[in-house]
Amino acid sequence: MPKVQLSRQRYRQLRKLTAFASLSVMGCLCFAPASYGENIVGEGVTLRALDKVTAATEDFNVAVGDTLQFGSLEITVRHCEKAPPEETPETYVFVQITDLGVDYQQSSSKDDATRVFSGWMFGSNPALSSLEHPVYDVWPIGCRVPIEGLRGRE
Repeated sequence: MPKVQLSRQRYRQLRKLTAFASLSVMGCLCFAPASYGENIVGEGVTLRALDKVTAATEDFNVAVGDTLQFGSLEITVRHCEKAPPEETPETYVFVQITDLGVDYQQSSSKDDATRVFSGWMFGSNPALSSLEHPVYDVWPIGCRVPIEGLRGRE
């Protein structure tokens, strides 16, 4: 194969053209619209609760719509969703947490009850939206999805 001699000017032109072409391709790839699947709605949530006084943690499985009592907290799970398997794993849980007060076991009324949290919690980043409580911490671990929900995605 014969060796091709390029002039210095032609060499610079080819380098610029190659750089421009590669930047154009990278620009198209970077700004291409991403396709996202729909989240899978779950039927239950796995929550982890921490008692800061005893340093004890416990995992609970709570169905959507049910209420869990942990210490003086009542935790009601309203909704949960999970990212589809082809995307980055993420769990979204909407919970409402009520503190029943110090003497919740002796009192039959819920006069001292105060809502301490109502909103979305995220499994991958619990600190993003967390419960601010001096004694307890609660965060989602996962969202249980029905097998039919996964089969319908194939």
